[in-house]
Amino acid sequence: MSATDPARNGRTSHPACVPAGQVRFAHPSERVFAAMLDLSGERWQYEPVEFPLEWDAEGSPVSGFRPDFYLTDRGVFIELTTADQRLVTRKNRKVRRMRELYPEVPISVVYQRDFTSLLASHGWLTATAGAA
Repeated sequence: MSATDPARNGRTSHPACVPAGQVRFAHPSERVFAAMLDLSGERWQYEPVEFPLEWDAEGSPVSGFRPDFYLTDRGVFIELTTADQRLVTRKNRKVRRMRELYPEVPISVVYQRDFTSLLASHGWLTATAGAA
């Protein structure tokens, strides 16, 4: 994802410099997580890389995995998993496969309970509200 900065004469800015409000996220929880990263001063990129997980007989990728965030200063990928259990199982399978194929690439998974705890610890979640 990139955004054009008028002060830079139409040149595209680096995704880690784009605030959460200017990125089109696939899920509302990703926007909230990005806003938390922005508030903490953490530099990030949204879905910057897709890792091939399976290939056809000709060697072309047929399946891949694109982690939600890359924390540029820490060199770690983050996958938010706040969806229903059916999707969590599929994501976990992809994360396991990614770790098998790319053991040198650090990735952390943030599950719904972890995300909810994070929101609550920052005062972003009340007793009557649910996770994003």
